[in-house]
Amino acid sequence: MGAAYGKKKAYSIDHEPPPKQQSMKNGKHPKGKASAFADLHQNRPNSRKPSPVSGFVPPPDYLDGDEDDDIIKPKKLLNPVKASKSHQELHQELLSCKRGGVNVEMKPELQRVLESRRRDQQIRQKKQEDEARRKISPLEAELLKRHKKLEELEKQQQQQENLKAPEFVKVKENLRRTSFNSKEEKEV
Repeated sequence: MGAAYGKKKAYSIDHEPPPKQQSMKNGKHPKGKASAFADLHQNRPNSRKPSPVSGFVPPPDYLDGDEDDDIIKPKKLLNPVKASKSHQELHQELLSCKRGGVNVEMKPELQRVLESRRRDQQIRQKKQEDEARRKISPLEAELLKRHKKLEELEKQQQQQENLKAPEFVKVKENLRRTSFNSKEEKEV
């Protein structure tokens, strides 16, 4: 069924035409057009009598105001979350941020720095734990020690050779290094 547009027509139990329809004169529409509905109502014999019961409709029981004193009226319950002070403050802050155009998701710089440091610490701890879990075998430990000793010995030998070499050899090496660097710089 479609929706009804316009005003609803008055309905009467006595089947009398509504007061607006009485504005029609001689069964004709006010603009001069004929209306079949108006003709039917005017020419209809008024043989039906209204029922005697229709005039005696009792008022509804819920309109009596005398008994309201004894009845406890229900009250709307308060939401404990909305009633809390912290929730109200949060709501107020969100409203003020929205009005001011401040991005709620944006954090202060100090807070971002602290979070990045915490993340870095957690990553370092995980790496240390992984290394501790990975337990180095005695063979690997011995190999690492020997490798370190060899590197130290090589460094000491280079230092001794540099001390024993004549000064012109040292200067020549320095010149070679600078000449290589300058060529590389030119290429770049």
